[in-house]
Amino acid sequence: MLFGTFDGLHEGHFDLFRQAKKYGDYLVVVVARDVNVKKIKNRLPIRNENKRLEELKQSKLVNEVLLGNENDPYKIIKELRPDVICIGYDQNSFNNNLVKKLEDFALNTKIYTLKPYKPEQFKSSIINK
Repeated sequence: MLFGTFDGLHEGHFDLFRQAKKYGDYLVVVVARDVNVKKIKNRLPIRNENKRLEELKQSKLVNEVLLGNENDPYKIIKELRPDVICIGYDQNSFNNNLVKKLEDFALNTKIYTLKPYKPEQFKSSIINK
């Protein structure tokens, strides 16, 4: 399982998907809801959640794409109980909360932090300027 905003797919995202697939045989990508992006990043994404969801569904690197929960971003973890969660290199605050939530849910999910791919070039906040 992998989480993100994915506001305009680019090579950095594709590399992230390829890295995540090394840790499992089925990749579920959870797209952040617009309301949660606003809370976390203090701005709405350029593409709305449905557009971002549809763009990801077109990717051959992803097996399943879901929208996250508006009220509880961790709810989908409790429901799907993934064996592995991959975290982007820039998601440290999410990772800190995630460890506690996994303990609360009594899950033995492994967490891996993925490496950046040319972050000075392939990062949505740079590309979308």
